Amino acid sequence: MSEVRVRFAPSPTGYVHIGGLRTALYNYLFARNQGGKFILRIEDTDRTRFVEGALENLIEVLNWADLDYDEGVFLDENGKTFEKGEYGPYIQSDRVKAGIYDEHIHKLIDEDKAYYCFCSAERLDKLREQQKADGKMPRYDGLCRGISKEEAQKRVDAGEEHVVRLKLPANKDIQFTDAIKGNLSINTNDMDDQVLIKSDGFPTYHFAVVVDDHHMKITHVIRGDEWVSSTPKHVYLYEAFGWEAPTYVHLPTVLGKDKKKLSKRNADVAVEDFKKKGYLKDALINYIALVGWSPETNQEILSHDELIEQFSFERVSKSGGVFDEAKLDWVNSHYVKELIDRELSEQIKPYLIEAGYINEDISDEKMDEISATFKKSLNKFSEIVEQTDFIFAKFDTPEFYEDVKENLNSEDSKKVLTKLKEIVENEGMNEELAKTIMKRIQKETGIKGKSLFFPVRSALSGSEHGPEMIHIFMILGKEGIINRINYVLENY
Repeated sequence: MSEVRVRFAPSPTGYVHIGGLRTALYNYLFARNQGGKFILRIEDTDRTRFVEGALENLIEVLNWADLDYDEGVFLDENGKTFEKGEYGPYIQSDRVKAGIYDEHIHKLIDEDKAYYCFCSAERLDKLREQQKADGKMPRYDGLCRGISKEEAQKRVDAGEEHVVRLKLPANKDIQFTDAIKGNLSINTNDMDDQVLIKSDGFPTYHFAVVVDDHHMKITHVIRGDEWVSSTPKHVYLYEAFGWEAPTYVHLPTVLGKDKKKLSKRNADVAVEDFKKKGYLKDALINYIALVGWSPETNQEILSHDELIEQFSFERVSKSGGVFDEAKLDWVNSHYVKELIDRELSEQIKPYLIEAGYINEDISDEKMDEISATFKKSLNKFSEIVEQTDFIFAKFDTPEFYEDVKENLNSEDSKKVLTKLKEIVENEGMNEELAKTIMKRIQKETGIKGKSLFFPVRSALSGSEHGPEMIHIFMILGKEGIINRINYVLENY
């Protein structure tokens, strides 16, 4: 068996979509599982949709996700692109300049498998409108098929605007086997004479992808479900050139919770969105792998190496996979809990700085205490802002205590808070005192249960629920505790 070679071949038309990342991931996992090669090729022949900076973002996302590829387009230390591999260039516009597609299109024209088409955009628009009105499938009517090669060449030489179309044979069944969907077939009578070379001289996706995949010795084309309908065109092109077609693998669509295709209209879909929210790359990769695939072990938490070891197309679903952010939160929380406090501190610190809660010069000890306090409750790093609000918020207002004011105005609450203030004023606050202070207050006041704990938690956090009191004591410290108790004793 020849070496497995796969490619991820996106267009630089914007930020990397979650669905695009999953396609890259499945290519990567299959290549590594099979001991093959993973290639990054950039398909930028549609210059009208090119977005500045999209290529660099794409490479940065693949690097961030640890989807290391063997050949293709890379970034150097200065953020500039360069290409590495024996089958380049790996950017289609550069391959156009190198003339790679020219010889192949002329071969098809010479063998009467393609032809020049001079129809204007206006004529084609009218044709499509009429066909729709007649209840027919819109398709090219083959008008320019009847032009002789000699006349067509004269018109081309004279500078007349034109495209090149594939000349499909009549009534031919084109068959191929998809690794997920099984055997598929379509008759050429239901297909169109697709454009292979556009009027600007650039190849269309359908033509370039076949030429590129052949020359780069791609053995498996792994791509999204939306390309199934185009595959017969590609299969026929392989046949027209006399080349062996690769194995096709069309992945199920990534769906939103509404079971419709995941899109910007109903959710954040760019990988950048999830990075900004504070999802760990291992968690995002782990979860995305499970959107449309499941391991034989039915594990939900899998390491990088376990994903490679267990991945196979036999376990990929034929139907769309639902991207559920709540499930992603669950997976991510598992990875958050595995971080040591110092690692978590480094991840959440930028969010607290951006919120204006802390400065760069906050001590490592303070940050690690915050990390230890909220580690178990965090699904993603961005949640640290909301969860620590009671620590950094303006506490000396009625609004802060609105939900707990009934816990603060009894005689027991005043006794408990007065005793807490007295101990902290005399002894400060440290870890040992934080662990024992509530028992001391209970012993010295005789107050216990909710009458003991609710006033303390309410006075220090403005809520009846939250992190363990030991952590709250340590984070607020002596000054923070006394300030809040003073405000409560003076106002309730």
